[in-house]
Amino acid sequence: MKTFYFILILFFIFSCAQKGSISPIEIKKLEYPSASSIEYIDGKLYLMGDDATNLLVLDTNLNIIDSIPIVANSSKRLPKETKPDLEAAVFRIDSNEILLFGSGSLSPYRNLGWKHKLKTKDNDSINLEPLYLKVMDSGIEQINIEGACFVAGKLLFVNRGNKGYRHNHLIITDEKFLNDDTSFQISIIPFAPQKHTASFKGISGLCYARESDLLIMTVSTEDTENSYEDGAIGDSYLWIIDNISTKVNNRALGSKRVIDLGYIDARFKGQKIESATVIGETGDLIHLAMVADNDDGSSTIFKMSIRKTISLAE
Repeated sequence: MKTFYFILILFFIFSCAQKGSISPIEIKKLEYPSASSIEYIDGKLYLMGDDATNLLVLDTNLNIIDSIPIVANSSKRLPKETKPDLEAAVFRIDSNEILLFGSGSLSPYRNLGWKHKLKTKDNDSINLEPLYLKVMDSGIEQINIEGACFVAGKLLFVNRGNKGYRHNHLIITDEKFLNDDTSFQISIIPFAPQKHTASFKGISGLCYARESDLLIMTVSTEDTENSYEDGAIGDSYLWIIDNISTKVNNRALGSKRVIDLGYIDARFKGQKIESATVIGETGDLIHLAMVADNDDGSSTIFKMSIRKTISLAE
């Protein structure tokens, strides 16, 4: 009996420790459709929706300060059948531009991307078909690019799986394809197979904590059998891989650190977390902003902090 109570007390301590390891969470609902990517640049947050026409700009207090046209269309939301499905974004420091990538899940509409110049606000298109053809030739059967980030001079993409194609992959390449140079090379790293067959956890976004060399992935479950259809929203998580710059040549990847967002705060329940970005790193904390697309024409943005190292409760 004493052993039982000891275990019970430890359970409560560990549960409180996990919840306590996360800072207070700020949440704001936005009347902006389908936020699927977020980038932090020079004190501003840049959000893109997969069927939106404008790039939304917020300050770090989550106030909207600008809206920048990207896709020429008078509609607030683009039709699913023809939208570019801009699911991934990354900041390119040397050219001071945001790169936006279509998911590739429906050719030819989703095989496009954009370069948005921050200074001039000019937009140039990117032909992603050579990249996606090379990805398919490498053995990935369903293209669904959901996140991107730079790590150690390499451009990383994540290809999200689903219940019908139960595979997440990391795609590693260089920047040559951005300038129509077909000599670019790619490599593919599969994520470890998932043991549970009742649901599938698909990676929905990537971001890189440079000071800590951590790859932070947003992950969610969704009841869909393919890369085109939406499904019922399940749970959302953060997966974290340490020392990622030393692992870009690995044969497989897996996350030893998992944060169940719905467990630490009930307000994450029913939220399909699509992307995260690092706002800053201080002491033993990484400060994040995240976005959720709930398939209802609005989006939700979150601010929270996580510890750089794994806690005992995790």
